[in-house]
Amino acid sequence: MQGVPTFSIDAGLQAPTPAPLESIDRKRPKPGERRVQILEMLARMLEQPTGERITTAALAARLGVSEAALYRHFASKAQMFEGLIEFIEQSVFSLINQIVERQALTIDLATHAGGAPQAARMIALLLQFAEKNPGMARVMVGDALVFENDRLIQRMNQFFDKIESSLKQCIRDGALAENGSTPTVQAQTSASVLVAFAIGRMQRFVRSGYRRLPTENMEASLSLIVG
Repeated sequence: MQGVPTFSIDAGLQAPTPAPLESIDRKRPKPGERRVQILEMLARMLEQPTGERITTAALAARLGVSEAALYRHFASKAQMFEGLIEFIEQSVFSLINQIVERQALTIDLATHAGGAPQAARMIALLLQFAEKNPGMARVMVGDALVFENDRLIQRMNQFFDKIESSLKQCIRDGALAENGSTPTVQAQTSASVLVAFAIGRMQRFVRSGYRRLPTENMEASLSLIVG
């Protein structure tokens, strides 16, 4: 991973900079910096398409420190993965919040064109995030969490549940603004299909060794789903 990516979904959506995973090149990190360096190296190692399980011994070797040094900053490897999941959550949901805020503004201005385009944009940013962060994509689809602590998989499941909830609300709000109806069942179905599509694209990306990009024919694919 080459530093923190600056996510630009479109000209009107600039992501804030999350707590950065900075370069590990400094020989003498500042206080608290080593923790960030460990997370960045873990993310870099996850970008390798081999899909091998990463051990703390291998991580320590890549950093040029002892395993004991790792545990001075993290109580366990599971806690290291939790640090990556926090980065994913902060990055993705900060962007989703921008979409939600923009949707609220367009409703207030009585120029809203429906919730489907906004929902499609949420899925687009999710796939773009995964494409720019292959190591994070492995975490998101659970590939990197196999044989790790079960709570990590549960947390990623909760992440996608929140995505689905945001999509459902977006679609319902759009329908309400357009014609005064709130099609709860339809909104739930559409949100579920969109999340399943996104997860499938990310899984294919990971299993292909990052050759099949999740954004491949993305606009046309989303048009088929949301109309």
